[in-house]
Amino acid sequence: MAGKCHDTVLDNGLNAGLKSLATHIYICSSEPTDFADATTTKALGNKNFGAGAALTGPTARTPNGRKVTTVAVTDGAVTGTGSATRWALVDSVNSRLLVDNDLAAAQAVTAGNVWSMPSFDFGIPTS
Repeated sequence: MAGKCHDTVLDNGLNAGLKSLATHIYICSSEPTDFADATTTKALGNKNFGAGAALTGPTARTPNGRKVTTVAVTDGAVTGTGSATRWALVDSVNSRLLVDNDLAAAQAVTAGNVWSMPSFDFGIPTS
């Protein structure tokens, strides 16, 4: 039998552990293993939203659980040339890689240009 986790528990994890701490979204050349990897070694660009402004929510997740949604990036700075394959949400204040995952498709980027990415969800299922 599966257990139940109250929305308050899920929301506090998403709020305190992710939404309130995330400052930047980075695009990376490959999977980062830590903050330095995401922000320097494998970084190809970033968007600085400031603490608490990169995500909205939490709201209900389908089919169950809770989710936060990233703010769409329309004017991210490309800082390196290469193929972006991953995104990473970081907490620059505390030097933490919070979460990362694959981009929907690899994107060739060139230093000095601007990158964009539609909003997307990150959630916690309850079962």
